[in-house]
Amino acid sequence: MPESYPIGKLPGMSPELAAKLRLLRIRSTGRFLEAARSPKGRRLLAEKTGIPEADLLEMANAADRMRVPGLGHEYAELVRAAGIRTVKELKRHTPANLAAKMAAANKSKKLVGILPSQNKVSRWIEAAKKLPPKITYR
Repeated sequence: MPESYPIGKLPGMSPELAAKLRLLRIRSTGRFLEAARSPKGRRLLAEKTGIPEADLLEMANAADRMRVPGLGHEYAELVRAAGIRTVKELKRHTPANLAAKMAAANKSKKLVGILPSQNKVSRWIEAAKKLPPKITYR
C-alpha cells in the first residue's frame, strides 16, 4: 500500500496552503494526489484554493515521489533537489548516479542529516518501477 503523510509534510506546503486544502477535506498526501492527479483536478483545486496550477503540479509530483516506500518527505525533497521531479524519472536512474547527485545537492542545500546509502537508493528505484502511474499531464 502506498505511503501517505499529513498534508503539511508535503514539500512546498505552507501552513496557509495546508489550511486551504483541509477545508476541502484534503488532509493527507494520498488524498491530495488523488485530487491533483489530472490537469482537470489541478484546475479545480486552483479555482477553489487560489493555488497556481504549476505549484499544484509540483506538489503532486512530490506526493507521488512520497509513494515510494522508504522515501518519505525528507528524501522526496532531496531527490527533487537532485533533479528528479517525477517517479517516472526516478525509475530511469542508476543508484550510483542518483546517490552522487543527492550527495552534491545535499552538500549545497543541507536538506538531510544522513544521506541514503546506494543500496537504499537502489531499493527506491526498484520500488518506483513497480508503482502504477498516478499523475497525468495532458
